Amino acid sequence: MGSEVSKQIQRRKAVSMEKQMLFDLNENCGETFPGCDYRPTDRKNWMASLGPKDLHINNIVWPGTHNSATDRIGIPCISRPFAQCQTLSVYQQLALGTRVLDIRINENNRVCHGILLTYNIDVVINDVKKFLFKTTSEVIILEIRTEYGHRDPPEFEDYLEEKLSMYLIHQDDYVFGKTIAELLPKRIICVWKPRNSPQPKPGSPFCSAEYLKDNWIDTDLPSTKFDSNLKYLSDQAPVSSRYFFYRVENTVTAQPDNPVVCVRPVTGRIHGYARLFINRCFAEGCANRLQVFSTDFIGEDFVDACVGLTHARVHGEC
Repeated sequence: MGSEVSKQIQRRKAVSMEKQMLFDLNENCGETFPGCDYRPTDRKNWMASLGPKDLHINNIVWPGTHNSATDRIGIPCISRPFAQCQTLSVYQQLALGTRVLDIRINENNRVCHGILLTYNIDVVINDVKKFLFKTTSEVIILEIRTEYGHRDPPEFEDYLEEKLSMYLIHQDDYVFGKTIAELLPKRIICVWKPRNSPQPKPGSPFCSAEYLKDNWIDTDLPSTKFDSNLKYLSDQAPVSSRYFFYRVENTVTAQPDNPVVCVRPVTGRIHGYARLFINRCFAEGCANRLQVFSTDFIGEDFVDACVGLTHARVHGEC
């Protein structure tokens, strides 16, 4: 019993120390970077505002959400706080400016986070189609994967193709060098990551797991996650010579050996440091590698930071 109490005390000290480290880093380094002052006038149509003919796929800093379809997961006030990573619906996220969705499903086409379930995947698809209907030049990356511990839903590729065929951008390495205008009217890069079934093949309407990569670090320590994000990003090739999307997630994850296990207070340890992260990317010489940047509980400022850096790239400011 005593050793467990001592362990918890040390864990809390580590969390407190790392929170202070990030706070001090932010105080000393600030949040400035090329494009940091830019604010899109219409977040729902920010790609259109930057110019589809000027906006190359590999030059975009794509604002994304982690566990995107968890706004209604679990039971309110009981299990929801342990799994909810977003409070906005998928449509609301897209209208806010999100352009990368992370959707986890089970064998029954239900969206899930671990063992907790929420609505059917149809809700996500309908929100995506609603958004595309209300815009003209916005392209999204729709990542759908079978959640760990679950089986692939049967005939899922057939289902997706039936629902989204008119929008799907087929698996093709040349996509990365194209502009938004060259892809239109196709508007969805759909990355399908089954757990047991074969991966989508070249030329398929769907991209395989190799087209969206990351280095997930499972920790609730904010400075540890921040530093590892920088390290792994630095190991990547520049976006101009890369034939896959690379994601950095501005999140930390609750751990079972820590007394704080609800998502919001844990991920809040790193949530406010997205602009600091971009600032440090420039300081470390890896800003030309930043591409997909995702977060829990996405808000306007996170979107603006990504769009601002994209704006600076389009105008040759970095």
